[in-house]
Amino acid sequence: MKRAHALSPSEVRHLLRVTEATSRYPERDAVILLLGLSCAMRISEIAQVTVADFYFSSGELRREISLRAAITKGCRQRCIFPSSPKLIAALHRYVAFRGERDIGTAFGRTEYHGLNRHLPLILSRKGYPYALSLKRREDAQGKWTDYWAADSLQAYVTGLYRAAGTNGTSHSGRRIFATKALANGASIEQVQFLLGHEDIDQASRYIDVSDADASRAFSEVI
Repeated sequence: MKRAHALSPSEVRHLLRVTEATSRYPERDAVILLLGLSCAMRISEIAQVTVADFYFSSGELRREISLRAAITKGCRQRCIFPSSPKLIAALHRYVAFRGERDIGTAFGRTEYHGLNRHLPLILSRKGYPYALSLKRREDAQGKWTDYWAADSLQAYVTGLYRAAGTNGTSHSGRRIFATKALANGASIEQVQFLLGHEDIDQASRYIDVSDADASRAFSEVI
């Protein structure tokens, strides 16, 4: 199985700086990148989560967000926690940007920061949801399952990684999240849960262990 490249912390900072400086829509693109990096969201999930998934009608950001089974790969519901200060700041900026540009706003604008609660949180530059295509894949047990893919958004996000001069792809955010979570003390079972994988073998493919981490693990055994 070909694995997406996991960026180093300095490469991640460079990616965000370049996106901020060169993107035509840095307000939106920063949120897209950070949802992958800090919440391990898949591109298809990012394309489908709604304003109401992330916000209460009062405009307050939810501390725990349920990703509905209908939008996840493998149809397994899981929760994410948008607790990263960078993500929170980026979300506030993007929501304000959408309101100022009248992108997907609601009549009356009294709730949900004035946005249409039913529309995706992430919209295209023309204010439309990203197109989805139904695909099939064979899992490790040889079973075929259907899932939705956001090919155009996936290609766009890969382009953001490439524009920053990295080898990352749209899937790199999940690998970076998994590797960092394990390095910060999470167990492989916790990483599996946070990624929404059915078994540990799937989660283990997402994790990179640096030479320094491996050396430290050996030195700390006894």
